[in-house]
Amino acid sequence: MKQQNLPAPPSRLTRIHILLAIQTLVVLLGSINRLGSFTLGFVAANEFLRWVDFINMLPLPILSLVAFYLLKKHLENSGKAASAKTLLVLNVVFIVSVYVMGASYGDHEVTNYLHARFCNPNNNSALCRIIIFNDDEFGHWLFFSAFIGINTVMLFMQALFPYRGAINIVDKALLMFNSLFIAAGILANLGFEEIGLDLYVVLVLAALSIYLWWRHGSQPLFIYYGTAYVIGLFATLAVKVLGE
Repeated sequence: MKQQNLPAPPSRLTRIHILLAIQTLVVLLGSINRLGSFTLGFVAANEFLRWVDFINMLPLPILSLVAFYLLKKHLENSGKAASAKTLLVLNVVFIVSVYVMGASYGDHEVTNYLHARFCNPNNNSALCRIIIFNDDEFGHWLFFSAFIGINTVMLFMQALFPYRGAINIVDKALLMFNSLFIAAGILANLGFEEIGLDLYVVLVLAALSIYLWWRHGSQPLFIYYGTAYVIGLFATLAVKVLGE
């Protein structure tokens, strides 16, 4: 019987490139959604949310979190973990972080809409103070906590399940290309707005990425995160210095 030549399965890096490209897509769609005026209409007749809030709260985070989960499972399936206890801890942190991320979007997007529509800077009512606190403070605290948790898990998963093959120049270029969109998002948040807690979040993840890159060598996610956060920070510094 003649043996059929079946197509080779995609390499580990091919899957990683695809899943990171989904994060790039989320950044692009999120930027279009926030900057465009075509999503400012109401979702329903009762005006409970605008499309911009609805899209930011449900489709985009779901797409991003599913891609993160698939990336985590892809790394897990690539080999046996050196420490089952460490893997268990990382999975628990990931689950908790996903829940907190969902809570942050639910809190922030709704109160952001109410803040913009009903609470102008001169409104000091108790209701608006609560809405503004949830929008500008509590919602951000939840988001950044979850953001650190999810991305820290991804970095340690890469250390726990290292890529054993050679990373060629094309792979490195693709990793860095996708990282540039994350860097652009960092620049947009830090370079052109008032800097707050987000700076410390980026600094923590940048330091962790560079440390793991130095400790474990050139792994795909270390290249991706390290490039994104370092370029984002230096671009922000350049904008702040030039803007003075």
